[in-house]
Amino acid sequence: MTASGHHDSHEVFNQSPPFVDVNLYALDRPLQDAVAANGAKGEAAALTAFGKHWGTAQMADQARFANRSRPELRIFDPKGFRLYIVEFHPAYHAFMADSIGAGMTAMTWNADGTRAAAPAEVARAARYYMIAQIENGHMCPVTMTRAAVGALAAGPALRAKVMPKISSRQYDARFLPWTEKSGITIGMGMTERQGGTDVRANITEAVPDGDGYRITGHKWFMSAPMCDMFLLLAQAPGGLTCFAMPRFAPDGSVNALHFQRLKDKLGNISNASSEVLFENAFAWRLGEEGRGVRTIIEMVQLTRLDCAIASAGMIRMGVAQAVNHARHRSVFQRHLSDQPLMATVLADLALESEGAVAAMMRLCRSYDLAHADPKEAARARTLTPVIKYWICKTAPGFLYEAMECLGGNGYVEEGVLARLYREAPVNAIWEGSGNVVCLDLLRALSRDSEAARAVLADIARATRDLPGCVDAIKFIERTLSSATAEAQARAAIERLALLCAVEALQVSAPDIAATFAHARLAERFGRTYGAVDLTAAQTTKLLERALSAA
Repeated sequence: MTASGHHDSHEVFNQSPPFVDVNLYALDRPLQDAVAANGAKGEAAALTAFGKHWGTAQMADQARFANRSRPELRIFDPKGFRLYIVEFHPAYHAFMADSIGAGMTAMTWNADGTRAAAPAEVARAARYYMIAQIENGHMCPVTMTRAAVGALAAGPALRAKVMPKISSRQYDARFLPWTEKSGITIGMGMTERQGGTDVRANITEAVPDGDGYRITGHKWFMSAPMCDMFLLLAQAPGGLTCFAMPRFAPDGSVNALHFQRLKDKLGNISNASSEVLFENAFAWRLGEEGRGVRTIIEMVQLTRLDCAIASAGMIRMGVAQAVNHARHRSVFQRHLSDQPLMATVLADLALESEGAVAAMMRLCRSYDLAHADPKEAARARTLTPVIKYWICKTAPGFLYEAMECLGGNGYVEEGVLARLYREAPVNAIWEGSGNVVCLDLLRALSRDSEAARAVLADIARATRDLPGCVDAIKFIERTLSSATAEAQARAAIERLALLCAVEALQVSAPDIAATFAHARLAERFGRTYGAVDLTAAQTTKLLERALSAA
């Protein structure tokens, strides 16, 4: 007998092409418009080159490699000496070198640590937004290094020594004292087991010792343990204080940071997060004793901004993947993108992405202008938690819907959407979960009442002629001034974020602003994407903008 014929291969058809070897900037009309509207039109050529580089198949493969192999903690060397080092896949180091070399840690600062001139924030955000579409894990230490410079302003002498290492735009992964390296990264450790978000419950102790302090205690989350220095909070004699703790003590010995384990996280796989014990570890004080929260908040604000940028980038990749698939996949003798029900879902996703990138970029513009314009400074302070709340909360559900557009192919790990879906929750949780940022807005309205309310008034004036905006403004004002403001804060902050998106779209994409206001504020048809009232013309325009050159 002979075996029946078996085909080892067969023709594969009706599959969408991989979304690789694409230009992440040239295909993204909403990003281009937001960049131009916020003062960075001159960056177009550089951003086009950047988008081409990050959109290659090679970068997509490197992201897959970096997230397939988790970092490993090595506590001992072969002779039994303690190491406490973390080993990464080579792809992770390649991403670090690429992002740092592109200025993601340095381009918003002058060489002395002061703010770079506009449009540095917008130009950086456009790049960060594209990077986030490909690989997010390595951006954790990149974000913290950039943001740490803000807190280091409280320690001018240390900042002067550190800035040449950050300004170098060089990634140096060697385990050496930071003074001997060509470039450094800076991490953060604030939360402890018993306190979590309530950092004032921290019990780690700091005792003065010569030119520094000796710190004993623990951190439940110490982000990016292979950084060269960490900003952290500890209880000094004068109260909760901010410190800069190097991996190596000034005498060249390995500092007493004893990493207990790496966190087994849902996503953010390529990056390491740790639990750590300090046993008389050396650190320098930043700012005055007892003003630790005030000092480190300068770092927190910038990391929150990056959370919003990254989540907007993941949202963008979700809609790009979905539209790319639907334009090439045929069902019932028609492309998916030509079928009204799918077209409405895709357009609704595209509309959400339009609002996210517009609001995020307008916020970055405020950071660009804050040093010279008190109104823009107040806007950055007031709206960072608002924009962070909405975009970061939106990303997980958005990416699920994008996965569903691809069906089973979206759900499997070979595709990018499964990884992005697991990645998405971290930005909503990190640097202030939903309730925390709501409370931050309420505090801003009470402590900085005049400036914060002026920001809200400006938004109200800019949006009042568009559908649903006046009612949203009335709701926000009524809710935030009521005795139950805290209990209703989420409803108010969500509407405020949507108003911010409408306001930003009026400048960057005025033909989209009214559509967004109608769909998100005037008529809230359903709780899922696609349950929205869009005309055929609106749907067509949104999908053309979503993947404009495909």
